Amino acid sequence: MIFDFACEQIASFWDKLLGAIGDAAGNALSSMVEAVRTVFEGDPETRRRVSFSVAIIALSAKMAKADGIVTNAEVDAFRSIFDFPPEEAKNVARLYNLARQDVAGYEAYAEKIAKMCGSGTKGCPVLEDIVDGLFHIAKADGLIHEKELAFLARIADIFGLDEDRFELVSRRHLHGERDPYGVLGVSPSDDFATIRKRYRALASEHHPDRLHARGVPVEFHAAAHQRMATFNAAYAAIEKERRAA
Repeated sequence: MIFDFACEQIASFWDKLLGAIGDAAGNALSSMVEAVRTVFEGDPETRRRVSFSVAIIALSAKMAKADGIVTNAEVDAFRSIFDFPPEEAKNVARLYNLARQDVAGYEAYAEKIAKMCGSGTKGCPVLEDIVDGLFHIAKADGLIHEKELAFLARIADIFGLDEDRFELVSRRHLHGERDPYGVLGVSPSDDFATIRKRYRALASEHHPDRLHARGVPVEFHAAAHQRMATFNAAYAAIEKERRAA
C-alpha cells in the first residue's frame, strides 16, 4: 500500500514536471531546475524528492555522454536503483533524452542542484547519495572509465564532498570485495575495536531507514540496500580474517 501510494505521488509529479519543461531540448537542464523550483515551491518535501530524481536522471544522461556510449548494462543499472512505476517509463526516458541532448554543460546544472537538494547547502547528505547512485550506473558495464571517474570527481567537488568522503564512495565501488578495509575507511593496522566502531557509525549513517529524513525518494532505496550490503560484507570479511589470525 505504501509503495502504491508512492507510485501515485511520483506519477503525479512527473506529469507536473514534464508539463512545465516542454519539449525544448536545447535548454532542458535550465528548464528542469526552474520547474522543480517553482512547481513544487509550496511542498519542500516533494521538491527534495523530485530534485533527487531529476538529478540522477539528468546527470546520468550527461555521464553517458562523458564516455561516448550508453550500454544496456548502464540502462539496467539505472532501473535497478530507480524503481519508477512501469507506466512512467516513457516520461523517464523523455527526461533522460532531453538532458542528453541539452547543449548546456553539466557543471552549471550540478551547481543549481546542489542549492536545491536537502537544506539547499553544499555537502548535505542527499548530494552524496546522488554521487553514490551515479557510481552504481557508471560501473554497470564492469569498468568505470577514466572520463566517467573525472566526471564523478567534478560532480562531487561541486556538491561540496571533501576528498575523504569521495574517496570512501569511490573505494566502495572501485574495489569492493578486494579491499574491505578501504570500503570501511579503516586501515589494516587499526585494532578491531576501532574497526567495529567505524562500521557501526557507517551502518547508522547509511541505514535505509534514515534515507527518507534526508529527502531520498523511496524509489532509490535499492541503492541504499546495496550500500549496506557492501558495508556488511566488508565488516564480515575483516572479522573472519581477525578471528583466523
